[in-house]
Amino acid sequence: MNWRLVAIPVTLIPIILIAIQFDIQPEDILAIGVFPFIGAIIAMMIKLVLQGVKFAYITKKYLGDTDSFLKLVGVRVGSEFIKFTTPMFIGAEFIVIYYLKKKGIELSRATWIALVDIVTEVLAAGILSMIAGIIALLNGAYVVGIVILATSISITTLWMVMFMLSSKHTFQVPNVLQLLIKKLAKQKGTKIVDQANDWMEETCTIIRENFRRPESKKIFAVSFLVSIVSWSFYGISFMIIAIGTGLIINPFDSIMAVMGANAIGNLPITIGGSGLAEFGIIAYLNNLNPFDFTITEGILGWDAVIGWRIATYYVPIAITWLLLVKLALSKIPKTENK
Repeated sequence: MNWRLVAIPVTLIPIILIAIQFDIQPEDILAIGVFPFIGAIIAMMIKLVLQGVKFAYITKKYLGDTDSFLKLVGVRVGSEFIKFTTPMFIGAEFIVIYYLKKKGIELSRATWIALVDIVTEVLAAGILSMIAGIIALLNGAYVVGIVILATSISITTLWMVMFMLSSKHTFQVPNVLQLLIKKLAKQKGTKIVDQANDWMEETCTIIRENFRRPESKKIFAVSFLVSIVSWSFYGISFMIIAIGTGLIINPFDSIMAVMGANAIGNLPITIGGSGLAEFGIIAYLNNLNPFDFTITEGILGWDAVIGWRIATYYVPIAITWLLLVKLALSKIPKTENK
């Protein structure tokens, strides 16, 4: 975890560079006002809590009374700290798998819960981002639209194809990789490969079993709809911040701008999409190339973008870290294991 704490200050570098380049002073950010900041933070926390509610719903439906609903929500919210501090916003699924495994749940079943959670999340974000990309193209922002569509389509397709294929085929560690691991790690490598193959076989079996359950379609549909709503709150958070700067933007445009920026931020270039997400919003709202660092000083909404980033990224990092340490990574007494 120490390297992640070091990674957080690194994400400030693009923000500082943007502020210097476009002469954004602290008073410009403070001028946004307390209430817009609080409103944006609340919108972001609603987004995270809805993710937690979805995870708790999926877990309860498939595993029954494994844990209290509120604790499951807290664990899922805490897991977002990992996504905030990694490229491409990945890693939260490993925390929930780890937590469920600590609770005595079979690894394959814990993996299934995490898969339903992450796949519905990716699908919802992907669809919203694709709509944003199409709108960008229709408005002549060709570079922005292509980047958004290329990123969102590739990520969404990859997750959905792997998910669907897992319901029909049993995956194993590729032979070339098996040979390499066994050659490098000898006996330990053989053990690692065998364990990985067993886990993948059990997981694929669980996926096939749950695909056949009549209620799985309902669980997936409900989870997908909750994800759409949660991402919408994330999008609205920018509109709330923008109000404090006098920038007029409607809820739909705000959601599209944020989801377009989210797709660009998913490029595995910076930690937590730092810099990319900010330029993504400006690019979407102004029909510019998100990688053109010659943007003029008079550009629309830089103070709003930086304020939005602080409210929806840096404040939630502190909250999710506390929940991660207190809930997901805390020791569980043996009497709680089932």
